[in-house]
Amino acid sequence: MSTYRMPAEWSEHEGCLMAWPTRVDLWHDVLDAVQQEYADVARAVARFEPVTMVAPPGAGDEARARCGADVTVVELPLDDSWFRDSAPIFVLDGDGRRAGVDFRFNAWGRKHHPYDSDDRVSALLLEHLGVDRIASDMILEGGAITVDGEGTLITTEQCLLHPNRNPDLTREQIEAELKGRLGVSKVIWLPYGGLLDTETDGHVDGVCAFAAPGKVVVSLPDDPAHPDYARMRANRAVLEVSTDARGRALEIVDVPQVAFAEVAGGQVEVSYLNYYVANGGVVVPVAGVPQDMAALDVISAAYPDRKVVGVRAPVIAWGGGGVHCITQQVPAARPTA
Repeated sequence: MSTYRMPAEWSEHEGCLMAWPTRVDLWHDVLDAVQQEYADVARAVARFEPVTMVAPPGAGDEARARCGADVTVVELPLDDSWFRDSAPIFVLDGDGRRAGVDFRFNAWGRKHHPYDSDDRVSALLLEHLGVDRIASDMILEGGAITVDGEGTLITTEQCLLHPNRNPDLTREQIEAELKGRLGVSKVIWLPYGGLLDTETDGHVDGVCAFAAPGKVVVSLPDDPAHPDYARMRANRAVLEVSTDARGRALEIVDVPQVAFAEVAGGQVEVSYLNYYVANGGVVVPVAGVPQDMAALDVISAAYPDRKVVGVRAPVIAWGGGGVHCITQQVPAARPTA
């Protein structure tokens, strides 16, 4: 097992990484609107910790103008703008030294082309940051996992066992690579991601998140007509009988609220679970609907020592994600002698 481990998202951050959206073949007529939402998220996170926005060459000035002086902008080759999935996953060793795990990236099962720059951007970022690189040949997106920093990882079978990611690896081999690279000792497999989440094939960050050791926040739609009503209850049933790596039963916090917004002439669901935990804060995607406040109250109760901030993000949801999908934390390293 690796001497490195992935810290929980609520651990201290040195900062947050994001990527500037410019992909016209994804965003089409809503590109301007989604750039404003990305900028709003960056500004919200920057209230709590430093934000570095990576922009494709030539787009840096546009990103600076939108995001403001509190966000640092650097230019690197990019295809897309979902850094939870294409940026490195950072780990710490027992002495607090930091490294970045560079998993392979294939655009969620080759759904978008090209993706070669996004497959290479982890290595470029680690070189830019002066952080050691740990290479893995396994395809993995950061949105597919949530960890407690104490040895437990939760993921979904719907995503990690999908044949468009690692068809030559068995479930046992995938689990072994997660344990070896991220320093976890127990993997809890939920059966389902979101039914409508065809973009990521069911990332866990739309349905479940660790909020503290032994505490999990889950999506649990209260409307029986919701397509995930039964599926999320099946996930919850797994969590109810699971223990974490230290043998603790899990405290489960339900988020029953759901939110839909109209974007580009259609309805899109905005996932409250797709939030980012920053230093002293939680930045949550909202839809601008009455149930936003109730969902923010539930999340605030789950993170009593943090300020919870809602940011409207329906266009990001239309593109296939949320606040968590477009952010990647850089944990603080401890200085070595």
